[in-house]
Amino acid sequence: MPQKDTRPTGSPIRRVLKRFRPFMKGQGPLLAGSLTALLLSTLMRLAEPWPLAFVVDHVLGDPKNGHKALGQWLGSLETMEIVWISAVAVVAFAALRALAGFLSTVGFARIGNEVLSKVRNVLYNRLLRLSLAFHQRQRSGDLALRLVNDVGQLREVTVSALLPMMANVFILVGMFGVMFVLNWQLALISLIPLPVMWLSAKRSSRLIHEASRRQRTREGSLAATATESMSAIRTVQSLALEEGFSRMFRGNDGQAANADMNTKRLSAGLERSIDLLVACAAALVLWQGALQVIAGSLTAGDLLVFISYLKNSMRPVREYAKYAGRLSKALASAERISDILEESPDIADRPDARSAPAFRGQLAFRNLHFAYEDGARPVFKGLDLQLDAGEHVAVVGPSGIGKSTLSVLLLRLYDPQEGSIEIDGHDIREWKTASVRRQIGLLPQDALMFAASIRDNLACAAGRKVSDAEIIKAAKLANAHDFITALPEGYDTVIGERGATLSGGQRQRLAIARLALRRCPIVVLDEPTTGLDRASEAVVRHAITRLIDRRTALMITHDLDLASQADRIVYVDQGGIAESGTHEELLKNDGPYAALWQIHRQAVGDLQAKAALADTGSDT
Repeated sequence: MPQKDTRPTGSPIRRVLKRFRPFMKGQGPLLAGSLTALLLSTLMRLAEPWPLAFVVDHVLGDPKNGHKALGQWLGSLETMEIVWISAVAVVAFAALRALAGFLSTVGFARIGNEVLSKVRNVLYNRLLRLSLAFHQRQRSGDLALRLVNDVGQLREVTVSALLPMMANVFILVGMFGVMFVLNWQLALISLIPLPVMWLSAKRSSRLIHEASRRQRTREGSLAATATESMSAIRTVQSLALEEGFSRMFRGNDGQAANADMNTKRLSAGLERSIDLLVACAAALVLWQGALQVIAGSLTAGDLLVFISYLKNSMRPVREYAKYAGRLSKALASAERISDILEESPDIADRPDARSAPAFRGQLAFRNLHFAYEDGARPVFKGLDLQLDAGEHVAVVGPSGIGKSTLSVLLLRLYDPQEGSIEIDGHDIREWKTASVRRQIGLLPQDALMFAASIRDNLACAAGRKVSDAEIIKAAKLANAHDFITALPEGYDTVIGERGATLSGGQRQRLAIARLALRRCPIVVLDEPTTGLDRASEAVVRHAITRLIDRRTALMITHDLDLASQADRIVYVDQGGIAESGTHEELLKNDGPYAALWQIHRQAVGDLQAKAALADTGSDT
């Protein structure tokens, strides 16, 4: 059922940091080492201008105006010796900075990869466990984009943008500290543009984030459209829907491109405005500093160092402007990931839930009331249905009445608003959902097949290691062995995505074989023969009969030939059971089932007459 949105409000950054902080567990030593390397890199950057200052003051300028303590030592050296020492110092500082930068980059990259791999795995597991209602509200392509692209976006930005900005914060603090020591007046002048920069960056960042969020949403719609059309390509082509999907794709792509362009425009505007403000600050410092050099209160070397520091101290703001778009995209991606991680499943195990024991197979639906959404038309209104262990019960009725909902509720894909579902006298909510589902086999109308070998498709759902002999035995039970061995690679033949290279009847027989390997005491058949031709129907029906032997079977079907083989038939209508009994009993009652059977026999007779007429025509 729909859940109240409990996602936190407030700052997106605080929300993201709070959400991702647990994933940093265990990264402390590596983080400390990376931060140490980053700090060392910053210190080396702070030291780099000083050799040049010494050369300017003690070689090119007047040594008397240089640094006295250092001047006494340098005074005993030749000019070229001073130059060589300064040159070596420049190289040494640069080499140490490069080494420290390399170590910090690699360290942070490793942290980013490990953390985001955890995020991706947790996100995938969460998606697998979120309720059916959630997945029906979402588009699979958008969810795939969050899982792959959004996490990848975070991985890239962590190393390419966030790390440089973190380094620049260290540089900003360190350099402004040295600048105040060198000349507090010039340092104060340097601070004049910062409030304007901060206000401009804050406003632009908000706009960039909103644009990035819209872009990611549009890209999600783009991925969803592509996924839906590709997964249903047969339907798209047969109904000539190519142009319609192309228009939809172009529309989403254009909107995503416009959002991206808006992000880049805002980022470029912020970057240029920051550059202008930095230039104004540098001009003011150069003007005031030159006056102090002329007055003799500041050395030329110190002014050179100060201007160098000023240039580098503004780098964090410049870098933020440069990477604002990418960081906003990353933040939007992180929010989209957080949306999933904060989603509460509609179906959850009770705190005291225990693993289900081996089922005998007794099944009961008691006083069942259910609607898919609050205020929607109820599917069931007090339905009661019981199956004895090993009993085969067919559920029939008008189309769209909600018969398949029984399978949905039995597997706890939804929970009823009232009433209960019991297995062997116990409410299924007493047990862990996974342990219940492992003992219930579902054969839907269109069983999912994977792009893998037939052997792997059969063995994947067994929940245990199965031998080739078991696989062959299950395939023979399902009347599938003969067509499998006729394939080029036999059981090792790789089938297309969703079993596209097989016929509907072949897919159903493989699904039956897969269920046989699961050895479930309860089997649910949900329209297993719908969409099959008469010949395939007969083969699949025969396989189903062998599958459900000595198992409890709930058969939800429009196939009255299949229903007639059941121990009992239940006719569902208007939210409850209209009548129940054996095939013969219901025909004698002359109720809705008998009327439905009459229509069925008439349809079968018409088909047989047409087939006979066609055979006669071909003979002549």
